[in-house]
Amino acid sequence: MATDEKHTKRQKRINWMDNLRTFIIFLVVLYHVGGVYEAAGLWGWFWIVDDPDTIAWVGILGIMIDTFIMATMFLISGYLSPASMENKSGWEFLKGKFKRLMIPWMVAVLTLIPLYKVIFLYSRGLPQEHWSTYFHITNPNSQNWLWFLPLLFCFDLVYLLLKKANIKFPNISLRTAVLVAFVIGLVYSFGIGFLVDFRSWTLTPLIDFENERLLVYFMAFLIGALCYRQNVFAQKPKSQVLYIVACSVAWIPVTLHIFARLFPILYPDGFEITPLYRLIWYSSFLLSTFSMTYLMVESFWRYFDRTGRLWRELSKNSYGVYIIHVVVIGVFGTLLLNTNLPAVLKYLLLVLLTYAGSNLLVLTYRSVRDSLKMRSSKSLSPAKGA
Repeated sequence: MATDEKHTKRQKRINWMDNLRTFIIFLVVLYHVGGVYEAAGLWGWFWIVDDPDTIAWVGILGIMIDTFIMATMFLISGYLSPASMENKSGWEFLKGKFKRLMIPWMVAVLTLIPLYKVIFLYSRGLPQEHWSTYFHITNPNSQNWLWFLPLLFCFDLVYLLLKKANIKFPNISLRTAVLVAFVIGLVYSFGIGFLVDFRSWTLTPLIDFENERLLVYFMAFLIGALCYRQNVFAQKPKSQVLYIVACSVAWIPVTLHIFARLFPILYPDGFEITPLYRLIWYSSFLLSTFSMTYLMVESFWRYFDRTGRLWRELSKNSYGVYIIHVVVIGVFGTLLLNTNLPAVLKYLLLVLLTYAGSNLLVLTYRSVRDSLKMRSSKSLSPAKGA
């Protein structure tokens, strides 16, 4: 993965990228809160809380968000990985990623997954079960929302191996890379979907992933790495033509994908998953993914490349918010379950309570951790005059 391109020294923090990551985490919260109130009944059998009061448009919003949130997260991660390799050995890089991704994952699957099932049963008025069934190894939903962490660690590991093997990819432009990724992604998704099952998942105690999207997400990761190596974000583009065109037409593949997702629900009688339907599904999904991810990146790069106290705090909290937010949804969603509030108001309250509550919990944890570190450093430092 060697390249001749040189880029300027990366600043300590990339404000717009921090802000984009913070916003994407908020959208993840929005997406998962929607699972409590979606009307199609697709989430109710496994989601942490299933409110009988539903909202039709929440599911549509969720479909739109689902097209780009994970691709954007993998692209950001891919951009940051080469920088974190600089001045480090492969072992040091791997240890750092293991500490950041896998240790929090281990703690989460041993604590939050059991809490998930406790809330799941309690919110439905069901009796609690034997303690051995509360862990992700015995849970039919496996890791649930935590799947992102070990998969990202695997992407980092593969990228490191490719770099150590000195595998050189063709020196192509970013636009060419995106076009190639789209074609490969479409062939891959269609082929895997045809071979195994439509929208199939691989669930294991260590790693979970949606089979048809695995390579798509890895290519998003590689495109992020390519952006770093080519120093794509060094200067903002003067022309807005591509950005304006994307803003104007992105709704077309998104709308097509929404209809593809809703058609079997709206017209279940005689519906059959044909090759044409699969092609429409995957092509509309990929077009939505690439266009919406581009719009997210370009919008924050152009208009949100600034920071402030609130942005900084939310950015510092975002990783922790991602890890704990589903359990927080469960707590507040259960409290709102039997209220007489309209479904829309409950939905808005749950979004606000989850995001604010998760940030407050993470902020409290960070404060306690920093305080303990400070006390520990003081106790280990030599006394004056010693």
